[in-house]
Formats: sequence, structure tokens, C-alpha cells
Amino acid sequence: MEAPIVKKVVVTGGGTAGWVTAAALAQQFPELLDITLVESEEIGTVGVGEATFPSIQSFHRLLNLDEQEFMRESKATFKLAISFENWGGLGDRYLHAFGTIGRSTWMGDFQHFWLAAQEGGFGGDLGDYCFERQAALAGKFATSEAVKINYAYHFDAGLYAAYLRRLSEPKGVKRIEGKIKSVRQHPETGFVEALVLESGETVTGDLFVDCSGFRGLLIEQTLKAGYEDYSPWLRTDRALAVQTPSGKEIPPYTRAIARQAGWQWRIPLQHRVGNGMVFCSQYQSDEEARATLLANLEGEALFEPRLLKFKAGRRLKAWDKNVVSMGLASGFIEPLESTSIHLIQIGVTRLMQLFPFSGITPALINRYNEQSRIEYERIRDFIILHYKLTERDDTAFWRDCRDMPIPDSLAQRIELFKESAMAYQATDEMFRVESWMQVMLGQRLKPRGYHHMGRMLGPERLRTALDTLKGSIAGAVAKMPTHREFLNSYCASPGT
Repeated sequence: MEAPIVKKVVVTGGGTAGWVTAAALAQQFPELLDITLVESEEIGTVGVGEATFPSIQSFHRLLNLDEQEFMRESKATFKLAISFENWGGLGDRYLHAFGTIGRSTWMGDFQHFWLAAQEGGFGGDLGDYCFERQAALAGKFATSEAVKINYAYHFDAGLYAAYLRRLSEPKGVKRIEGKIKSVRQHPETGFVEALVLESGETVTGDLFVDCSGFRGLLIEQTLKAGYEDYSPWLRTDRALAVQTPSGKEIPPYTRAIARQAGWQWRIPLQHRVGNGMVFCSQYQSDEEARATLLANLEGEALFEPRLLKFKAGRRLKAWDKNVVSMGLASGFIEPLESTSIHLIQIGVTRLMQLFPFSGITPALINRYNEQSRIEYERIRDFIILHYKLTERDDTAFWRDCRDMPIPDSLAQRIELFKESAMAYQATDEMFRVESWMQVMLGQRLKPRGYHHMGRMLGPERLRTALDTLKGSIAGAVAKMPTHREFLNSYCASPGT
């Protein structure tokens, strides 16, 4: 039997996942595909994915988005870092910043120079040598040809999806409003042939992209692709989300504040602040989590907190037969480190790279699924790291996280850093050396040894080099406008 040729793509579900998928396919494959998106305004979207990772800039270039227009339309702000509070211990704070730290060499990374300085009694804080971290702490931001800075965004996910829809429909994406009543499959192959809507309309397609959220209407309810459960390591299983009015200042970073049985997020947008509590129902009731969240808001809640239930993990087959799952339909790790939208965009990018123009084949499906598995597992390990590396023993939740067994892949990374201060970024891995290093050091993992490349400079040359770098960064930050000042100028409507 010949492999089915793909000319008509049906996206099941809207929201961020659906419209990111439709927008990318329409932009990259004009005239090649017939793209239909089916969604119902009666079915709400999760809408908590308001923080992103710097890789989104590359994806936006694929979509040919105008950054200023995108930011105006989605009420976006800039994000330089995540502030982690109370994670290593109560009262602790460190920033996972997106920038380069110091200057590395072919022999090794900057932390080895810094550790040599620390041993000599100088060198200050590691974050002194990261431009993005210092700008974040100062509440500053600027970007131009003259100012190179690594950043991501905070934005309103609902407005973002609406913006992508407005861009996609003129490019040929057909949107159909309606709820799906049933799914029709080929009697022999099991491939999905059509969606039957409650209105009686039938939507046929060659390839279906399942963006139906946690329920996985096609990938799980229809095809039974299976799910790998990450909850033995990632124990949070619920989130409460609420909004508060925008404050006077707009910090250019996300806050992740560890609480009794999970953590609280605070995400500043132009028009409001997104807040939420991620927690484990085994250790805390919904009512207790709600009370903790409301007691720690900055400003009045604009509505009653919304409860979301989830199970951390991934779909065993992200692509099964002629269905590719995206977003929550393909898996969910948790909001920490803002990976959800990245996983959508890398999934769409992978689909475009492996697109079955010559037909859907097992080889393409296997390649897609293997890459998806590796991506999820590497992100999973990085998120587990935050829970494992804690010295908190004030609640049962944190004690259990500290003492839990972890995947061998993560245990080996931790041991390598503990022994020699060495970290690495695997091929195609989302998180860089600086990311691993900042979390490990920020959560009190002090290396026993380090590479002695710094000693080769001698203490005076090393001190001079570090002081020069620190002073250069401080000088550059001092000249920057505040984040709010830059936003007011950058996001102003044309002609104003």
C-alpha cells in the first residue's frame, strides 16, 4: 500500500498551539497545503502560558512577525530572567538569566575562572558577569543594533492566539467554528479520515494536528497513543491562575517563589500581572493553595482563581498514524522555566522539517517521535533539578523532593558538576551551560573541584580581567532606560 500523500492539513483546536501551527504552516508552505483549523469558542483554552524562552525569537523570524506589532497586539513585555526565591532554602534568591556569563575559552567555561577567583578571596558574585542578570535586577531594558541582549517575552496567550489568527486567515487558513461530535477512521489502517461536527458538517483531511489540549481528542481518545507519567519526579499536579492589575514598575523577569507544596508565579504584562500557584494535591488541598496564592498577591485579584489539573508527562507517540499532537495534547511538564510554548514551537518546526510531502511513512514517524522523546526528557531533567537540589526540610513536600530517586541521566549531570564544576549542553538541547550552572550554584550545589585554567593567568591578571568585565557590564546597564520607559517608546502605536 502506498503512503498517503498529504495535501490537506486539519488542525484540531485553536489556542496558542493551534494558531502557532496554522500560522507556521501557512507562512512556510504557501500554495502547497490546504489548511483548516477547527475550534469552538465555547471550549476555553488553558491560557497560562504567558512566559517564554529566547528560542521564540527564532520562531517569530520564521513567521516573519514584526516584533513591535506583536508586542502591541499581545500586550507583551520583555523577559531577561527568572527569579527563583526560596528554592535552595528559605530566604534564598537567585536568577536564571538568559545571557552569557563571563567569557569562556575552548578549554572550559567561565565558572572555572570564577571559582579560581573565589578560592583566592575575590571575584564577587557570579551574576556580576552577566549583562542580562544585572539589567534584570536594575529593572532596565533596551535592544538595538548597538545593544545586544538575550531575551524572551511575557505575553497574553489569548491575545497572542488572536493575533496569529489575524495573520493566518489572509494567508489561506480556513477556520471552522464548531464542536467535534465524532472522529471517522479508515476501517483498515486506522488513519483518521474526518471530523464530524455537532452541526453535521464533515471535515476531511490527510494529516491531522491534534491541539485539543489535555484530553488529546485524536492522539489519545481515538488512537490510544499512550502516556509516560513523569509524576514520580515532578509531583505538582494542579495550578491556580488569577490576574491582578499592573503595578507601577514592570520588572523584566518572571518570579518563581517556592511555597509549602509547590511554587507561585508572577508574570508582568503591559496591562496586568499574571499570577498562579502550582502545587501538589497530595500535600496541599485546593483551598489551602488558593488561600496561599491570594494572601501573596501584589494587588487585588481580578476574578476568582481558576483551577487546572494536570499530570506531568509526555505522549508515548507524539505522532501516530496520520495524527501529530501539539501543545498539551502531546504532553506537559509544568510551567516552571516556561517551556510549554517552546515545546509547541519546536514541535511545529520539527513537523515542517519532516513534513510528509511524499507520504506518511513509519520512518518519518519514528524520527519525529524519537526527537520528541529526547526533547521532553532533557527538559524533564532540568525541571527535576530545581526540586531535587533543595536543602529545605520545613515541609513534607520539599523533604520528599530532596530525597527522591532521580533519572540516571540527571544524576550523572549532578555528579559531574559536584566533582568538577563541569556542565554541558547536549546536541539540540534547549538549556545551555549557563542555565545548568546557574541553577546548580543557585541551589547550593558547591563543586568540590574545578579546572585550573584560571590559575594559569595568575591572581593579578585574573582579578584585573574580572574587574574589567564587571565594570563594563555595570557601565552598560547604567546607560539603559527602565523597562517601562523602553516599552512605552517601543510599543507605541505608529504615528503617536
